[in-house]
Amino acid sequence: MSRIGKKIVTIPKDVKIEVKDGVVSVVGPKGKLNRKLAGRISIEIKDGQLCVNRAANTKLDKSMHGLFRALIVNMIKGVTEGYTRELEIIGVGFKAAVAGNKLNLALGFSHPVNFTIPEGIKIETPKPTQLLIKGIDKELIGEVATEIRAVYPPEPYKGKGIRFAGEHVKKKIGKAQATGGGK
Repeated sequence: MSRIGKKIVTIPKDVKIEVKDGVVSVVGPKGKLNRKLAGRISIEIKDGQLCVNRAANTKLDKSMHGLFRALIVNMIKGVTEGYTRELEIIGVGFKAAVAGNKLNLALGFSHPVNFTIPEGIKIETPKPTQLLIKGIDKELIGEVATEIRAVYPPEPYKGKGIRFAGEHVKKKIGKAQATGGGK
């Protein structure tokens, strides 16, 4: 049995979970999330606890067992607490600003980059070089953060670009330093 999948999930009092036609709906104080279950995975809800079951012991069923339990736990946490992902912008003159449902990025290109913020995501800029991506869907937040980072990923020589908070970028030595300073 999957070590993750066999763990019982305790459902908080302010969360309602409903399974109908192979779709799990989780409703909480911050919103509602839906996910379609794999055909061989089933869910039982008894006395405020949720149990994920699988049809057989095949390799695929075992992997789906743990996966869907983890996804449901993420949905519960999302509708109760929400998720936040932080990005840092490093570079002289690099900055970001939110205007309506657009994120404007000034990253040293000849033009500003406009990123459309998807529905269900909120982006804040406490500082011009800091982005906070908030929402209830963990997957969508990660996807949006990765798309924003891909606009100007950190480069290895000076470290300029957009990076996740706390991300370490290994820097390379430049050509002049590698050859002894051009002497």
